[in-house]
Amino acid sequence: MADLPGLVGQHLGWSPWHEVTQEQVNLFADATGDHQWIHVDPERAREGPFGAPVAHGYLTLSLGTALLPEVVTVDDARLWVNYGCNRVRFPAPVRVGERLRLGVELASCDEVTGGSQVALDLTFEIEGQPPPAKPACVAQGVFRLYA
Repeated sequence: MADLPGLVGQHLGWSPWHEVTQEQVNLFADATGDHQWIHVDPERAREGPFGAPVAHGYLTLSLGTALLPEVVTVDDARLWVNYGCNRVRFPAPVRVGERLRLGVELASCDEVTGGSQVALDLTFEIEGQPPPAKPACVAQGVFRLYA
């Protein structure tokens, strides 16, 4: 954790690609109660504005929980706590079957009682999008890391 302040402003890397499946979308719909047809009705969604079912924006953001440890590890942090988001946007839809990866930049690092508070600029990129591609999600996540 002592090295974090020296990494502010640096891109920390990219996660491996992760496929978004209809099963994930359906489970997220069940968990949140958001069963809108563009997410859970593949036949109808093919005729909709995106040409396929799409992941919920908040599902995309939530995948950061799984993808972030594939980019960043802090060996002496015994606990990471999600403290919130400073901003979140969903510029491009994620169609079921597409693959995402997460890019992470350390925006800030501040000392707090028992550890550090970090702001991470998160960019969820969709594989194979032609330039100039819009990301699926951009967010600044704020986390508390405790030693």
